[in-house]
Amino acid sequence: MKILMLGWELPPHNSGGLGVACLNMARALCREGADIDFVIPYTAEHSEIDFMNVISATELDPIYRYGGGAYDGYKIAEKIIPTAVADQYMSIRDVQKSYQKYLIKHLSDFNPDVIHAHDWLTYEAGMTAKKMLGKPLIVHVHATEFDRAGMHAGNPLIHEIEYEGLMMADEIIAVSESTKRIIHEKYHIPLSKIDVVYNTLDEGYDRAAYRFDNNLYRYLLHLKSNGYTIVSTVGRFTIQKGLHYLMNAAALAIHENPQLMFVFAGDGEERNDLIAEAARLGISRNVIFTGFIRGRKLRDIYAVTDVFVMSSVSEPFGLTALEAAHHGDALILSNQSGVSEIIWSALKYDAWDTRKLAEEIVAVSRQTALREALTQNVRNEYHQISWDDIAKKCLKIYNKNINKRGLI
Repeated sequence: MKILMLGWELPPHNSGGLGVACLNMARALCREGADIDFVIPYTAEHSEIDFMNVISATELDPIYRYGGGAYDGYKIAEKIIPTAVADQYMSIRDVQKSYQKYLIKHLSDFNPDVIHAHDWLTYEAGMTAKKMLGKPLIVHVHATEFDRAGMHAGNPLIHEIEYEGLMMADEIIAVSESTKRIIHEKYHIPLSKIDVVYNTLDEGYDRAAYRFDNNLYRYLLHLKSNGYTIVSTVGRFTIQKGLHYLMNAAALAIHENPQLMFVFAGDGEERNDLIAEAARLGISRNVIFTGFIRGRKLRDIYAVTDVFVMSSVSEPFGLTALEAAHHGDALILSNQSGVSEIIWSALKYDAWDTRKLAEEIVAVSRQTALREALTQNVRNEYHQISWDDIAKKCLKIYNKNINKRGLI
């Protein structure tokens, strides 16, 4: 089966879980015999990807795939876009237009059986491919604009693109039941058109050899040796992640148990506000901000952590929770996270219920038996889903829609 897969990132040039999920899914599909052309909006080395064709739609540097608003100087822009004029790619919409133009040319030589588009960034390109080829379009929803906006209004242009893509799709894949519900309730898409296919832990992450570096987080290790419990969260500092709720819960928990240290790993537009809030609440000495981290530094944070909190007000899935569980962390998950649908060995709460979250943090910090029970059982739960299972579900969806078109 030939698959045209449209995405916006692949590791190691990814900013989050979207690229990781796309990579694992594509690898598993290729193991099932699929032939994939994966189109990305930038040019970069992907030397470890030898199982599919990675197609660059532009000559942009990966860092520029969301547009050039962050870059004020032409000298910087010239280095990032060596063969283009900087003002041609000043916004993400400019990049999307170039992505579509390239795709139209690419389709003159590539005739896939099915088109698989990941998130709103590629929906327009997917619709263009469907119109040109008359082949089934599967759109994969890893997050909606409602999720990214913390269930507030969000960007009306993105809503419009999402709605059109969802309407034009032959079938929709959602990463959780909560995402399926949002698609149905906010965009009025029939439930019968939406399939839930959960993600699971990155294969490379699960299998790669890992050894904790005792030197990197010595301060946290020192605190642990003196009876402190390390509580962490990992992700973008945006409204979606519910970090202000977590900060207020941290203040309540620290009042009950001063031997708690909270680690906020990540970066984003809410960073300065969160730092100020920690100061206002009088808990700055119990809060650490690491900045953006990835790779070994991130794994070491998981390894030194005792309790991992996913505080999102709307999280379609949440791979970081599985990464934390892989390193033996007890999990506390908001009911608004998709990952909470497949993990039972975790404490759960509503994202806005700061008092309940604080009580759960204190309980895990003080009850060794509770913490051990949470960490021992969780691995069996997320290992019940494999990427091979996910690939088989996707192939079933592809074949169903290919056969439908064959009957018309």
